[in-house]
Amino acid sequence: MMSRPASGVPTSTMAVLMLSVFTVSMGYGVLLPLLPFLIERLLGSSADATQVARSTGLLTGLYTLSLFLFAPAWGHLSDRFGRRAVLLIGLVGFSAAMLIFSFIESLSAVYAERFLSGMFAAAVTPGALATIGDLAANEEARARRLTFVSLAGISGFLLGPTLGVAIAQGATSLFAVDGAAGALAIPLAGTAVLALMAAAAAAVTIPNKERSDLTTARDQRNSGIRAWLVARLLLLVLIVSAGVGVFEVGLALRGKQELGLTQYQIALMFTECSLVMFVVQAIVFGPWIKASTTRWFIAPALGVLAVGLFLVPRTPNFTLMLAVVAAVASSAGILSPILTYWISSHAGKARGAELGMQTAAASLGVAAGSAAGGLLFNVASLPGASFLLVSALTVLGLLLSFGLPNVLRITATSPRSTRGAD
Repeated sequence: MMSRPASGVPTSTMAVLMLSVFTVSMGYGVLLPLLPFLIERLLGSSADATQVARSTGLLTGLYTLSLFLFAPAWGHLSDRFGRRAVLLIGLVGFSAAMLIFSFIESLSAVYAERFLSGMFAAAVTPGALATIGDLAANEEARARRLTFVSLAGISGFLLGPTLGVAIAQGATSLFAVDGAAGALAIPLAGTAVLALMAAAAAAVTIPNKERSDLTTARDQRNSGIRAWLVARLLLLVLIVSAGVGVFEVGLALRGKQELGLTQYQIALMFTECSLVMFVVQAIVFGPWIKASTTRWFIAPALGVLAVGLFLVPRTPNFTLMLAVVAAVASSAGILSPILTYWISSHAGKARGAELGMQTAAASLGVAAGSAAGGLLFNVASLPGASFLLVSALTVLGLLLSFGLPNVLRITATSPRSTRGAD
């Protein structure tokens, strides 16, 4: 039998969970910068800028929609049949979809593949998070290892676009592949192989069904308020994700159309965003801060997020925009793992289902925010309409967060927590 470290989560298991989430995040990001080239090639001589833009948006949104539709179901299945089985199905299915995609020469088939990739990817993140919730020996271990998974996802998304472009360009120059779109097959096939390797490792290292005493003890307490509390946290996830969706689309559009920034400057802002998120998550769930203390960060972070989103369309130059980007990224960056941690702590026996709902809420928020960011960007009668709308929603989230620290403290106490609540 595998020996357990003090955290309750074996190092090999943790590494495989991080690799799994990293792989599906990279598989999503690796396609983004090359998707317009692929669509243009598949449409042929009849392609115009409007068609390419529309198809790019629809394909990106379809992947997110698939995550929203299937994540709760996969989470429920992992509660019933075990984490390992669902993780294996997700990783193998994602690998097959990416491998098939590398040979696709039809736009309608690309739509089908994006939907299937999202469907299988939806099994991975909730399963990984729920596995940590099952195994963690105490709240501090749970908080830090949930953050490790979040950081793995950010790293995959950050590396994916750069890696995809670099490999595609290298293949084009070295092997005379037909353009960037044709060379896309190589990073896609590489991602498929990585997902298959993660699945093989998961089959060996992930326990199929194991419940910790921490979960069992908590399942016997506070059941009357758990559903209401988790629903409140899920609503906050939806609001924060909508803010991120508006921010990502609006930042690119404003940088290009209103501030006249170069592609390098726009890319630098997105890189800054990912790096700031990475750093703040590492700090907030580092050894210097108790996991129980993170509940006090929710309201201040929502306040900073609301102000930052409000200022994005009103910031006049690149230098000030970098400061605003840092504010938005730092607040959104700590809210995501904090809300995930507290949802995991209060999910009880339905941890997989609740974390599936968390993934679904985040996907729906990003999809809605991205759509609003594009559709409302050029509303002449109300400049910055999408940012104004999402700022108002974030203020609503701030109001909903009042009183949460006290409620979370009452319901999160655990006999196995080694450091206790503050």
